[in-house]
Amino acid sequence: MLEKMKRWTSLKEPDSLSERISECKNYQIPEHIAIIMDGNGRWANKRALPRVAGHHEGMKTVKPITRLASELGVKALTLYAFSTENWVRPKVEVEFLMKLPEEFLGTFLPELIEENVQVQMMGDRAQVPVHTLKAVDQAIEKTANNDGLVLNFALNYGSRNEILQAVKAFSIDVKEGKKNPEELNDDIFSSYLMTPHLGDPDLLIRTSGEIRLSNFMLWQLAYTEFWFTDVLWPDFKGEHLIEAIEGFQKRSRRFGGLKSEDVT
Repeated sequence: MLEKMKRWTSLKEPDSLSERISECKNYQIPEHIAIIMDGNGRWANKRALPRVAGHHEGMKTVKPITRLASELGVKALTLYAFSTENWVRPKVEVEFLMKLPEEFLGTFLPELIEENVQVQMMGDRAQVPVHTLKAVDQAIEKTANNDGLVLNFALNYGSRNEILQAVKAFSIDVKEGKKNPEELNDDIFSSYLMTPHLGDPDLLIRTSGEIRLSNFMLWQLAYTEFWFTDVLWPDFKGEHLIEAIEGFQKRSRRFGGLKSEDVT
């Protein structure tokens, strides 16, 4: 069992990607991976292209990463697609971003259904255009009975807003006599957030070299392992996902406590 849980640094690492994938499966695979997909604009700027070209290329990256996560047995993949702060970007860029779910799901949905992937969304639906929600809701409905990987899009999502809404919802339940404030604990509070059915992420990946959370899953990431890379999201490949998982497998997760070998 211990051999399945942790990859020791002394082991010889396989060379080819297929070998690395097979080797990864011998150890603990993170059940929930969250990704801050960053660097689309910089990818485009480096090529003297408009920023929207970077977003379009970044959308293409989602497909192979989703396929590989599903192959590895990851149970949930949460992708930070659009934040509550992104509305301040130029109108043409925002409008383009809001059209991407239609294109992505329009071409990828049949494969998601075939591969037993379930599509979900978290975020504030109020500001999201009707045409965007229609595409997302259609994918959610058509994949609702799938029980494989959950592909969870964080769309118009902000963690502070999520937490505030959870506090308000709990306060209403207290006012209506459904809850006692004395019984509030981590588990109960988590049930008011948008991800209680997914569990907290085991691994967070952020691309493009930025080292910050950008208002993403602040409560849920309390004991998540972080992996940062300079690779821009459109250039993020299967080998990078495997590298992140290999790094995760070499870490010792203590959740604030100690492992038996740490006690002297």
